[in-house]
Amino acid sequence: MANVGGQAVLEGVMMRGPGNWAVAVRTPSGTIEHVSRPIDSAQARHWVYRLPVIRGVLALGESLAIGFRALAISANYAAQEERAEGDDSEAAPVDTELSRGALIFAFAVAIGFAVLLFKVTPVVITDLLPIKNTAYFVLVEGAIRVSIFVAYLTLISLLPDLRRVFQYHAAEHKAINAYEAGEPLEPEIVQRYSLIHPRCGTAFLLWVMVIAIFVFAFFGRPAWYWLIATRILLLPLIAGLAYELIRFAGKHQGNRVLMTLLAPGLWLQRLTTREPSLDQIEVSIRALREVLVLEANDPLERPGAPLVEVMA
Repeated sequence: MANVGGQAVLEGVMMRGPGNWAVAVRTPSGTIEHVSRPIDSAQARHWVYRLPVIRGVLALGESLAIGFRALAISANYAAQEERAEGDDSEAAPVDTELSRGALIFAFAVAIGFAVLLFKVTPVVITDLLPIKNTAYFVLVEGAIRVSIFVAYLTLISLLPDLRRVFQYHAAEHKAINAYEAGEPLEPEIVQRYSLIHPRCGTAFLLWVMVIAIFVFAFFGRPAWYWLIATRILLLPLIAGLAYELIRFAGKHQGNRVLMTLLAPGLWLQRLTTREPSLDQIEVSIRALREVLVLEANDPLERPGAPLVEVMA
């Protein structure tokens, strides 16, 4: 059975395996279009990139890149349909590629926003508080960081425009859950499965913040500029550790003690998922089937297990 993960996009779902990814999109005309691509993973080229923690950092970077490309494809399909409705001329082919410059810009904006909101802001707020004890400082900073994260998820969950994205998010989870259970990939069967998954990116981000508390405790409370520097420079290490935890959880879903410890991350998924329709599940199944066909025909053995998605 291939390791699969995915991500919700605009009116669609991206699914990925170790060696290939595919995005399926429901167009306004009602048809399902899909685009698939191979994955040129660094983990397949050298054993060093498959070491624990290091593989997590690389997997996260690859997942972000694939996620941005999939989002661009879904947005281009929507834009093509809008242009087609505006004139009677034949629609131009959909641009399915994201330029290197656009990809770098998307990375910079997304990572910069996340670092500023979830790393820099909590430590600046905590540094302004009259806290002398280092242990209390780290704990309060962690509590503020998690509170900002939960508040952010709660806020975006209230936006009507994101409801359909959250439905596709749940459709992705249901399809993967059904596949991992060995069930036929039929909408009515997939619909019965949970919209929660332990490898979800929402749970991953929560554990990034929890693990950060323990990592930052080793550095005490240096000057404010070192505080900010450590929060930024240690992010790859923390993300790699969180990846290993989520990866382990995905392989041991029957462990009740582990699932209890991971319960807060599973609960948070209720904010970023909504019950999908059968039409939306059909799209997620299409993306998953495309990936499974590609993986079955791929002669290479690809290491690593991808995250379910990189963002909620």
